[in-house]
Amino acid sequence: MLVQKLNACAEFIAGDSTILRELLHPDKQPLKLRYSLAHAILPIGQTSTLHSLTTSEVYYILSGQGEMHIDDELEIVEPGDAVYIPPNAKQFIRNSGVEPLVFICIVDPAWRQSDETVYSP
Repeated sequence: MLVQKLNACAEFIAGDSTILRELLHPDKQPLKLRYSLAHAILPIGQTSTLHSLTTSEVYYILSGQGEMHIDDELEIVEPGDAVYIPPNAKQFIRNSGVEPLVFICIVDPAWRQSDETVYSP
């Protein structure tokens, strides 16, 4: 059995400028997973960097409020919302709330740097 504690995961700034902790990744644990699972935080008033992945991604909002931008679409997101981000979609999220925006990211197949394009501001 593997129980991964959030506080045991190293915190780093991801390519999209969110504060990230990878909970599960097949390259980091001896697991037979197709996907990767990460915990993300976006501070108050911050916006992630415009980026795209060649893979699909899902955000699950845990706390806070934000504006999710996928290609030309915009939706307000809040706790309990799951957002599907299709492969190759240009995306970013903005924290429009009064507390940190906290969400889970699931990437399938598992996230790899070579699958991500980060666009200059």
